[in-house]
Amino acid sequence: MRRPRWTTLTAVAAAAALSLGLAGPATAGDRAPRSADRVVAAMQPGWNLGNTFDAVGADETAWGNPGVTRELLDEVHDNGFRSIRLPVTLGQHEGPAPDYTIAPAVLDRVEEVVDWALAEDLAVLLDLHHDSWMWTNAMPSRHDEVLAQFTATWEQLAERFRDHPRTLLFESINEPQFAGSTGEAQEYALLDELNVAFHEVVRSSGGRNADRVLVLPTLHTDSGQARLDSLVSTVTALDDPNLAATFHYYGYWPFSVNVAGGTRFDATAQQDATDAFARVRTTLVGQGIPVILGEYGLLGFDRHTGTIEQGEKLKFFEHLGHQARTTGVTTMLWDNGQHLDRTAFTWRDPELFAQISSSWKKRSGTASTDQVFVRPGAVTDQTVTLNLNGTTFRDLSLGRQKLKKGRDYQLSGSTLTLPAALLQRLSGTGGYGTSAELVARFSQGVPWSIEIVDADTPVLSGAAGTTDAFAVPTDFRGDRLATMEARYLDGSNAGPHGWTSFKEFDVTFAPDAAAGTILLRPAFFAEVTDGSPVVLTFHFWSGDTVRYTVVRSGSSVTGTVG
Repeated sequence: MRRPRWTTLTAVAAAAALSLGLAGPATAGDRAPRSADRVVAAMQPGWNLGNTFDAVGADETAWGNPGVTRELLDEVHDNGFRSIRLPVTLGQHEGPAPDYTIAPAVLDRVEEVVDWALAEDLAVLLDLHHDSWMWTNAMPSRHDEVLAQFTATWEQLAERFRDHPRTLLFESINEPQFAGSTGEAQEYALLDELNVAFHEVVRSSGGRNADRVLVLPTLHTDSGQARLDSLVSTVTALDDPNLAATFHYYGYWPFSVNVAGGTRFDATAQQDATDAFARVRTTLVGQGIPVILGEYGLLGFDRHTGTIEQGEKLKFFEHLGHQARTTGVTTMLWDNGQHLDRTAFTWRDPELFAQISSSWKKRSGTASTDQVFVRPGAVTDQTVTLNLNGTTFRDLSLGRQKLKKGRDYQLSGSTLTLPAALLQRLSGTGGYGTSAELVARFSQGVPWSIEIVDADTPVLSGAAGTTDAFAVPTDFRGDRLATMEARYLDGSNAGPHGWTSFKEFDVTFAPDAAAGTILLRPAFFAEVTDGSPVVLTFHFWSGDTVRYTVVRSGSSVTGTVG
């Protein structure tokens, strides 16, 4: 869908903004501006234009993403998003003190993209991003210099955008952090000082900045209770009705990166999300402070989305969407290019996006697993526990064929039983890999797919290599690697994250089914004692485990089975 090109705020756009109550300060005969909570609510859902203008480098393509186009923003809008967060990193584009002048070409380009987004009916949250660790973090030791640069930066941004409509919001600083502080008390005080300076600069610049919604982060944009309480103190002292709060949520850390055995979105991971949103509800939303979840996702996605098993990540996003929606929080999906293909304009994982977008409005049924493994010659009944999430189960199908309850499968409460006879029929010729896909449908939301996978215990082989390139020859035989343990012969933990025997997926090891190998990364061997045998236990999703021993000798590595 094409819309009129945005220049400044045209008469048509001005009238539209006024009709929505989003225009600037009210004048005689105008409707009063919308309250901050209504502005924030109208931004749901949002999307981050990540790894673009926030990239540390020459321009917006420095971190591998293509230049932003109007067509991209049109696609974002057409996929149901109502706002974008536009992270910008400006320190590398600023001149020396005392003016810290931002390169005009950079400001012009940022404004062009802001205007494109507004023209596509997308609200914009403009955020000062990696400056948080590039220079504002030095505030404990360079207080006056950092405060001067921060103030000068926002003076220039406020002046450039002072006449833009209230569908443009400002966020003071991304993930604020402070190096070399005396402790959290000092860090809270420094963040308060930055947020207050930001507020003063923007408000004093006039124009529509007089009542523009300003977004303030917690320390590290974390949802811990002390972080929330400190931000509430700042908001209360500022006594400004056009303020909003922001935090980020990337899940329970062991699950989010797949370490320490956190392969599943289990009760602990679920409770972590529930508790975070409960604190936000009580401390912020319940006190009338609108909240934006400025970033959410899984940290393992920074490497690739396959770091987390498909069904487990689908359950995470379904649960998070429900928590945010029922808390009244506006969500902004973090996308550094791993979700929406910015050239083809397609979602790299359509199933994942379907779950995310569905969660904006409703719950979906899920299940304990999305993969059922069938061992050739030893087929038995298998059970799957349905997570109804307030829905009701409707049917189970194979392609276009609805299976018959009682004949093809049994359902008792939330327990779905797939009989051996059905699995035997679906397993086909006995070749390894996915032989069929069943689809469970519920009274609302997206369906849940269950792969039927023919698999047998994987077979590993001995190998030799180096710490920079070592691969365990693996005949996966249809199975899939879930995680890896590493211990020395005395039972103590080996490798990085020495507090757990379970190593981090993809950082220390990575399966490559196409190549028939399991890679052991240099990061793993960097923390392995020279000459000491390390027993690896590979855990597969079928439940099978296989042991393998590696010995590092300088930069050489040998591996043997068992």
